[in-house]
Amino acid sequence: MSVKIAITGPESTGKSWLAKHLALHYDAVWIPEFARQYLSNTTEYNADDVVKIARGQLQQEQNQLNAKPPLLFADTEMLVCEIWLQFVFGLKNEFIEEALQKQNYDLYLLCDIDLEWEPDPLREHPDQRETLFDLYESRLKSLRFPYRIVNGKGNQRLTKAVNFVDEILKN
Repeated sequence: MSVKIAITGPESTGKSWLAKHLALHYDAVWIPEFARQYLSNTTEYNADDVVKIARGQLQQEQNQLNAKPPLLFADTEMLVCEIWLQFVFGLKNEFIEEALQKQNYDLYLLCDIDLEWEPDPLREHPDQRETLFDLYESRLKSLRFPYRIVNGKGNQRLTKAVNFVDEILKN
């Protein structure tokens, strides 16, 4: 059975960097953010696209889990899709809600907003990161998902995340 760690949080908080570096540190599987692939040729999307992105993310994860890796890092998950759909479009989606309820990550690493905003064509809300962070934390609490907040810059951030992952691996 794989130990699964989700990297989650608002835009421009180092999720992809952290997921990649954790995977390198542990010589583990890393699942990139499917939205980047899906939106590679456009910055325009609608609510249906968010659902397609959610399905694609889950498919990528399942493909990796079929190989039964001992440790897996996911650079996004259904909480991101749920919050994005709600924040941008004011909508909920039954598929995403059900998938979120079924998630079984051993730990969620919630990336803090202490990093500088890095512009990117797929990033939209530089002035809403605190609001979004609060939404993520509130939702993690309401779902009773195990989480830790990761902050700091560069290797400091990575070291904190490694310490949190090590706690899970010891159990």
